Amino acid sequence: MAAGEPFTYDGGKVDPGETQNLRYTVSETYLGEPIRIPVTIINGELAGPTLFLTAALHGDELNGIEVVREVAHEWDHDGLCGTLVCLPVVNVPGFMAQQRYLPIYDRDLNRSFPGRDTSTSAKRIAHRIFRNFIAPCDLGLDFHTSTRGRTNMLHVRADMDDPAVARLANAFASNVIISSEGPSGSLRREASDEGIPSITIEMGEAHKFQRGLIDEAMEGVVSVMAEYGMREADLVSWPGWRTVIESSDEKTWLRADTGGLVEMHHDRGSLVEAGDVVCSITNPFKEDVDRVRAPFTGLLVGVLENPLVYPGNPMCHLVQLDERTRRAIEQEQARPHQT
Repeated sequence: MAAGEPFTYDGGKVDPGETQNLRYTVSETYLGEPIRIPVTIINGELAGPTLFLTAALHGDELNGIEVVREVAHEWDHDGLCGTLVCLPVVNVPGFMAQQRYLPIYDRDLNRSFPGRDTSTSAKRIAHRIFRNFIAPCDLGLDFHTSTRGRTNMLHVRADMDDPAVARLANAFASNVIISSEGPSGSLRREASDEGIPSITIEMGEAHKFQRGLIDEAMEGVVSVMAEYGMREADLVSWPGWRTVIESSDEKTWLRADTGGLVEMHHDRGSLVEAGDVVCSITNPFKEDVDRVRAPFTGLLVGVLENPLVYPGNPMCHLVQLDERTRRAIEQEQARPHQT
């Protein structure tokens, strides 16, 4: 196999066989000091695709940070075919403030891509990141968690109508794929529209490292790299069962009709039958109980962590299953788990 090519960005390059850790300036503070994001570029000696891994586009979403750091700094990359571009903390201002959005005008960095160098602060930051570290890539994995107060089972969000994106989503080997283009301005949509197939991986909740989910996500990274010839081909994974859900819409969210305190009766990843009580809402005196039932048989992709709700607040993300998928889940859950 031929040797790889240098990876170049404004201000530097990384030759085949080299690894570079850098702090790249994307903006400035009110004091005129640089805002810099950490980037690790691992350029294999052998030719292959260039894969980006991004995390903490929302500054309080931490699980993906550990995935990207461990891939970059704990894996043995001898024999790597291609290049890894690892950005563990994209939204540094949000990360420092431990909040979802950029503190600068409270803007969502993940609605600002591909950015523009003469526009808002968020779009200028997005432009520098996209032009230097996303545009040179061939495919990408963007790691997220649920928003504060909720938690997700690990699942992929991808435009399954795009064959190149569908290949990447299937390679990640998650049980659940939610199919949609993604919001305008999101990294995965804008990268995919530029011919860089990209997917979002959702897992867990904000403000935490959750070891089981991190390990599961790293298995997905291995599988993707194997699928695209960056690692040994026999490492491509199959999750055992899979369901692809068309765009997550309002019908799949169970919302509170009353205000109060919520008791969840099932955890994320649980299979629930039509009519099952998924959660209950009570007032402070426990005088009234509103039992929220599953409108169909499905899988709880996401559930509430903060037990306080107003009417209209989402409590559970329930996706409908066909009979074959339901049987596969039941068989898997019936098998004894190794410890």
